[in-house]
Amino acid sequence: MHDFLIFLLVGFLAQSVDGALGMAYGVISSTVLLAFGVPPATASAAVHAAEVFTTAASAGSHTVNKNVNWKLFAPLVAGGVVGGVLGAFVLTSIDGDILKPWITVYLSIMGLVIIWRATKKTRERAFPIKFSGPLGLVGGFFDAIGGGGWGPTVTTTMVGSGQDPRISIGTTNTAEFFVTAAISATFLTALLTGHWDQAEGITSHASSIAGLILGGLIAAPFAGIIARIAPRQVLTYGVGAVVLLSAGYQALRLFGVL
Repeated sequence: MHDFLIFLLVGFLAQSVDGALGMAYGVISSTVLLAFGVPPATASAAVHAAEVFTTAASAGSHTVNKNVNWKLFAPLVAGGVVGGVLGAFVLTSIDGDILKPWITVYLSIMGLVIIWRATKKTRERAFPIKFSGPLGLVGGFFDAIGGGGWGPTVTTTMVGSGQDPRISIGTTNTAEFFVTAAISATFLTALLTGHWDQAEGITSHASSIAGLILGGLIAAPFAGIIARIAPRQVLTYGVGAVVLLSAGYQALRLFGVL
């Protein structure tokens, strides 16, 4: 019961940030699970199982509040599903930590670009539809590898390119449901077919996963409302700050400080 309440709070806080800024649920949840001694692959699978529920609720909220660009949505989902499935299979067979330094460098650069855009109040530009699919592919792959790379990769790139933060966040969050479902299905398939020997103890963390789900579901309905009413510059600063904090935390872990 103690673990359930802790992860209920973690799920609520993580989804509140994720729904408003298009990222951080996976990063925050994975970090806490790892701190509790859960193996990396198991933590990623647990977070994605929870996100199947929370992203569905968040997607509904963003859709109702008209925060989604449907032209970007379809190729983003297609690329994300392919990249997510590929990343899940890679994570169940090799050490995903190999890619983490490169992801950290990318996020650091994009975080600085976003803060610069917010400071300079640069002109808004639509994200090119032709790049939506490839971006989804990379985002889905990083998401499966790191247990929370979809939002930081996709939302950050869109906002960094000049896309309206509200549309970037809403489209990314809505597409995330399909990507998360594909990744979760891949983890489940790998587990059931005996191709994943790193899933030890996943059932013993059932109460933690339930807490993440319920906490996220409580916060998710407010996602679209926050993204719709928050000023553009505030959202841009928020995205940049969360990305830099995430990259900084990962860098400290890579250098063994934490």
